[in-house]
Amino acid sequence: QVELVESGGGLVQAGGSLRLSCAASGRTSGSDAMGWFRQAPGKEREFVAAIRWSGGPTYYLASVKGRFTISRDNAKNTVFLQMNSLKFEDTAGYYCAAGREVVIVAQPGQYNYWGLGTQVTVSS
Repeated sequence: QVELVESGGGLVQAGGSLRLSCAASGRTSGSDAMGWFRQAPGKEREFVAAIRWSGGPTYYLASVKGRFTISRDNAKNTVFLQMNSLKFEDTAGYYCAAGREVVIVAQPGQYNYWGLGTQVTVSS
């Protein structure tokens, strides 16, 4: 079992920045990849970014590329999502996910564990 706890959400004006954190605990050695997803009211859960604990490329939703950066601290079992130049349309609940064997990083079904989420609200 892997437990995930997100933090860092809040209210920010358009153009501002936030840094989300996702702390993983439990049997993290069985986790291959970590992802960030978001869900706005009335919309489906949407892939935002992903990274593997072993390194390699990072992955982003097209509309956040160049504004968001995903990173990891293996020693602390923590993944971060730095969000810059925030837009009103980035408003959503942001969820961290961990997957044991993730092939397609953008598919929520590939992930085995989920955090409870942290709310990001961007005022226009």
